[in-house]
This record gives sequence, structure tokens and C-alpha cells, in this order.
Amino acid sequence: MLSRVAESLYWINRYVERAENVSRFVEVSEAMALDCPPGSAEPWLPLVDASGDRELFDRLYPEGRPEQVVEFLVRAEANPNSVVSCIAIARENARQIRDVITTEMWEQINDLYWTLLESDSFWHQPPQEQLREIRRGCQLFYGITDATLSRDLSWQFSRLGRLIERADKTTRILDVKYFLLLPSTEEVGGVLDELQWISLLRTAGAYQMFRQSQQGVITPRAVAAFLLLDPSFPRSVRYCLDRIHETLQVVAASPVPGKPDALECLSGLTRARWSYTGIDELIAGGLHEAIDALQQDLNNLHELIHSRYFVLPSLAAAEEPAAVPPAQASVSVTATSHDLACAPA
Repeated sequence: MLSRVAESLYWINRYVERAENVSRFVEVSEAMALDCPPGSAEPWLPLVDASGDRELFDRLYPEGRPEQVVEFLVRAEANPNSVVSCIAIARENARQIRDVITTEMWEQINDLYWTLLESDSFWHQPPQEQLREIRRGCQLFYGITDATLSRDLSWQFSRLGRLIERADKTTRILDVKYFLLLPSTEEVGGVLDELQWISLLRTAGAYQMFRQSQQGVITPRAVAAFLLLDPSFPRSVRYCLDRIHETLQVVAASPVPGKPDALECLSGLTRARWSYTGIDELIAGGLHEAIDALQQDLNNLHELIHSRYFVLPSLAAAEEPAAVPPAQASVSVTATSHDLACAPA
């Protein structure tokens, strides 16, 4: 498979996953804002923090009003991580490899793109309906991909991009909850606190599955354990890391005898670290520190995948960032730094 094709498949699924996550974040926050008691902290600015784009938001919208947060996350062209920007970049990548993806995949991403770009009736719907339609459009793309794409390298790189993005977004929203939503210890355990933990589960698409596995009171420890360490929930960190490791082994096909390379080492060590630890150990050692380290590992994993599969060996050492239009750039971030990730041209 050509490296540019593999990279396009990888980024198509990262961007669609990102758009689906952001639309769900905003959709849940819209509902939560209606339930927040007067004077409580509304869930808007923490949502920007979870996207990693607070600096850009503060520069574009100094007032920081709730409607500006929604505009920034959903429609703003100046935000490379907005839903509209992500779908546009995913569609452009898909257009360049139409001979590799299925017709059904192209039709779905193309329809979603034109709905967001030119459908005036779409943007006149209530915000909840807009976000629900975007989320379902992204989920339909996943389903079409899984139902129509052969389980060859095309599917493996598609899956890889989706899983890395999903693990990153799960850790990011959990980290924000712990350290931004409720800075006051007096509120912990109260009605608002429980409401926010339910909101967090809904944001991760995990509320019903959590309730099936946990019958008691919703506690921060139980929520963190489920989102980080559950081996069967498809949005948990552990599940994503297991599947990432499996996918990389399939992509590598025939492992070279001898010492594993950096990509294999990092994938295996990260998976083992999160498979053989308990939530009490993570909390005792500092949950924020553990999540921050994982986000750095995911960024390093992306860099190793990029250098191994998407860049020619002769060019890897001298590679310079490609000059791309703002509409074709995305910022993939850790909790504290920005890493420019460009969609292939």
C-alpha cells in the first residue's frame, strides 16, 4: 500500500472520530446547561479546555460566551478542530483515494460534508437536532466502513486512526472533569457533582454500559475505572490500547526477529501499563499525571507510526512540515502542548 493512501485512511478516521466526539461533547453540554442551578459553573469553557484549543478560543472570542463556545467548536472555520473543519478535511482525504475506499464510504462522507456546507435548512434546526444528526452521520460512516471495507491494510489503518483519536478524547474529557469542572471541594458529592459525572458518562457515550456494569451510586472512582480500565467497553482506554496493539501487529505482518523496534516497544509497554494496574494505584499516584503521561505516549505513538509508515525512510531525517492551507490542518494536542498534524495533500 502507498504511504500516502495509508496516511489518508488514518486521518480520515481520526477526523471523523474527532468530529463525532466534539458533537457529542457539545450535545451533552447543551442538555447539562439546562439542568445546572443558577450561579453554578456552566460546562462551556471546560469543553474548550478538553479540545485543547483554549488559547485560540480566547484570541478569537475574548468574551467567552456560551454561544461563542458552540460556534467555535461546531462551525468556526478558524478552528481547525471544529466539527465542520474536521469533516471537510476528512472528505478531502477521501476524495484523493476514492479508488481505495468503497463507494458507500465516499457517498456518506460527501453527503455529510455538503449538508454542513450548503444546507441552510440544516442550520435552522434546533442545536440539539443539528448535533444529533452530525453524530449519527459520523457513526453511519463507521458502520459503512466496517460493513463494506475488506479487512486488509486499508481497514487496519482506518481502525488505527479511529482508536488513537478515541483514546485521546476519552482521557482528555476525564482529565478536564477532575481538574476543571469542580475546583471547589465543597461541591464534591453533591447533586451538581453527580449530575456532572452522569454528564461525563454521556459525553463518552458510556452511561448505559456503565449502569449495566455498576448498579450502585455513581462515584468518581467507579467512573474513572470504567472509562480507563474496562476491557470490553469500546471507548475505554484499555480497550483502545488493546486494539491498537493488535492492529499494529497485523500491519507489521512478519515481525523481525530480535530486539523490538521503538514502535513495538511503546505500543506493548503502554498496553501493559494500563492492563495491569488498578484504579486505586492510578489515583494514589495522581490521576492527572497518569492521564498526562498517557496522552504523551499516544502522541509519541502517532509520531512513530507517522515516521514508520507515512514517510519515506530517505526523507524521514530531513522532513519539514508541509505548508497546508488552514482548512487542511488540525491540531492534535496533549494537555499542555500543541502538535501540528497535517492531513496529506
